[in-house]
Amino acid sequence: MIGRLRLGVCAPIETLVGVKVLVVGSGGREHALVRALSRSPLLTELHAAPGNPGISALASCHPARADDPASIVPLAFELGVDLVVVGPEAPLVAGLADELRSRGVPVFGPSAEAARIEGSKAFAKEVMDSAGVPSAQILDEPRAPCVVKADGLAAGKGVWVCRTQPELEDALRTVATLDQQFHVEELLEGGEVSVFALCDGSRALPLASAQDYKRIGDGDAGPNTGGMGAFSPRLPPNEVSEIVETVHVPVLAELAQRGTPFLGTLYAGLMLTENGPRVLEFNCRFGDPETQVVLPLVEGDLLEALAAAAAGDVRGVATTPSGRSAVTVVLAGRDYPERGDSGTPIDGIEAAERAGALVLHAATALHDGDLVTNGGRILNVVGVAATVAEARTAAYDAAAHIDFAGMRLRTDIASNV
Repeated sequence: MIGRLRLGVCAPIETLVGVKVLVVGSGGREHALVRALSRSPLLTELHAAPGNPGISALASCHPARADDPASIVPLAFELGVDLVVVGPEAPLVAGLADELRSRGVPVFGPSAEAARIEGSKAFAKEVMDSAGVPSAQILDEPRAPCVVKADGLAAGKGVWVCRTQPELEDALRTVATLDQQFHVEELLEGGEVSVFALCDGSRALPLASAQDYKRIGDGDAGPNTGGMGAFSPRLPPNEVSEIVETVHVPVLAELAQRGTPFLGTLYAGLMLTENGPRVLEFNCRFGDPETQVVLPLVEGDLLEALAAAAAGDVRGVATTPSGRSAVTVVLAGRDYPERGDSGTPIDGIEAAERAGALVLHAATALHDGDLVTNGGRILNVVGVAATVAEARTAAYDAAAHIDFAGMRLRTDIASNV
């Protein structure tokens, strides 16, 4: 029974029935998670905290802050949930999973100590070196070309690629304002790929690979953002499995050896160099917007997989990619990433969905019953099709139906595939 999971005992997959789930978060990633979990035959109740208007169509939303354990932990008990799935990185780094586990609530998400793999780039470097995982080398002194990285969390905006000395000087001035440590590393060249694995502390289940587009403008122009779009798959399944065995599994072993086993999504961002894959960074959760293209391609029961990982044994669980492709296009506010947009009416979502796309809410709100903007990245429009090219066409055709004042998007997502 699922109750055995609550007590920290790994229940056989076939005995998991009547599962109540709480998803923590409010963005497009969480909408994608809720959508995938809602399709599970094991599910009886689905909740989100705080959720958003799109999530509310699939789950009961509760006004609890994702980064406030004092709200989330009592809510989990009040609802009697059997599994908590934590979306954002900040609550994990702050120890939300520890708070829940200490009270007997199963969590898909790592402890604060294991989440340091994202929360501290210096710690991640140390772990990779000990595990023998290849990564970019840290430079003794700043010199272009190079990459400047803030050590802690920066909402996906703590990295500066510096090909010239003036760019390096600007990056050093900017990172100094963050009041945290940073380092400078070599600039690796090649194609980027995001590889996710569902981990139970020692084993890793690969998901489809993805590539995201960080900069605000076409042709990778302008400042970094949290991500303006993505496509999947980026690599064939056999290459993904090889990366997981040579990158993820050694890191899992190293963390376990340190007494901090990693249970959750271990996300490696890699550069495919001439000398093989090199890790750019690790994250301790599902990526955003990559999750929006990876989860629609999962065959099998995502809830089953997350519950098995939380219970410490993913053996016997399948996360086989469907063989299809997905592309997501982010619709952002006028002044993103400098500032968000609030209260602007949004039109055309129903028409976009009728066109065959998935529309995932990332930063929306209801004002007197009307849907309005409520942040920087407002919506994710996802096309799913047999090929990346067809999925791209589906996403952009659907996005053309949506409108809000100042809406901006990149027009080149997956154009070079």
